[in-house]
Amino acid sequence: MLESGQVVLAEIQFLDSFETKKRPVVVLFEELTNVVVAGITSNLEMRGIPLSKKEGAIKDSVIKTNYIFTITEKAMIKRLFKLNKMKKATLYFELNKRLALLKK
Repeated sequence: MLESGQVVLAEIQFLDSFETKKRPVVVLFEELTNVVVAGITSNLEMRGIPLSKKEGAIKDSVIKTNYIFTITEKAMIKRLFKLNKMKKATLYFELNKRLALLKK
């Protein structure tokens, strides 16, 4: 069972091709073998929530709050680490801000 805030390595298929790559993602929630995740990038120019090597990332990275998608449990390769409580709270706060903008 995956937990919210768990960072995992997953096989991700790109929208514009059938190509897949191994990428880190953070689990937002899981339901019926579908896992909703946020993408993580090492491109520090991207907007999002900073994630440091000190926190467990292989490289300093960014959690992309604008890149939310669903994958299956089968796409999971391995668990990497879990976000601390403060980082997880920041992630959900930022996601809620984005969702609130849709109500306007």
